[in-house]
Amino acid sequence: MNLSHKVAIVTGSGRGIGQAIAMKLAEVGASVIVNDIGDPESLEKVAEQVRAMSRACLAVIADVTSPADVNRLVETAVSTYGRLDILVNNAGVTRDQLLLRMSDEDWDTVLNIDLKSAFLCTRAALRPMLKQRWGRIISIASIVGLIGNPGQANYAAAKAGIIGFTKSVAKEVASRGITANAIAPGFIDTRMTQQLDEKQRQELAKLIPAGYLGTPRDVAEAVAFLASDEARYITGQVLSVDGGMACV
Repeated sequence: MNLSHKVAIVTGSGRGIGQAIAMKLAEVGASVIVNDIGDPESLEKVAEQVRAMSRACLAVIADVTSPADVNRLVETAVSTYGRLDILVNNAGVTRDQLLLRMSDEDWDTVLNIDLKSAFLCTRAALRPMLKQRWGRIISIASIVGLIGNPGQANYAAAKAGIIGFTKSVAKEVASRGITANAIAPGFIDTRMTQQLDEKQRQELAKLIPAGYLGTPRDVAEAVAFLASDEARYITGQVLSVDGGMACV
């Protein structure tokens, strides 16, 4: 896979899966714009890691639920590098609670950050991509959007929405050389799962046919493939990176 001369935006890339995606895209040649809403120092450290690989990188603080911020993010990429080739919609949060106890704020926060942001970022990114007649939209969904999960009705709805959104966008732009795909990670070894004790992690692993948690790198490798020319004939698909959970 070779993404030399390509420019990518990765939302929510201050840590975890987003950071791993940014690093992998840089590894295979892309210039990267990393984005998050908080902790500018951490985001800049990610950018420095990318630059240490001799790749161009900008760190842009932007709220991806704000149309103005999203437009600024995309305009920064285009004005700096002259193009935008890859958008990875990775920004997301959880606000877990059983449905009867879930507040309106819990619902709205997750739907805005996890789903509306994908709409706003994709709409803005498609403008330069349509002019180029080349682009890759890759959105991070979840197996929860495929199989559901108690206590995550808001998160499952948002991630299922990502899947339907992706399939619709794929059909709209396929004739212009643009693909749109989603990746549905399972249980990934991130800061959230690292807070579990060893017994909890072992019980979690029992739910995974492969027998162990995935890593952010596993997701990043899938993103890099879908962003490449090797995946040019793949669009409107959901790739589960879950150790076999969704097939049970």
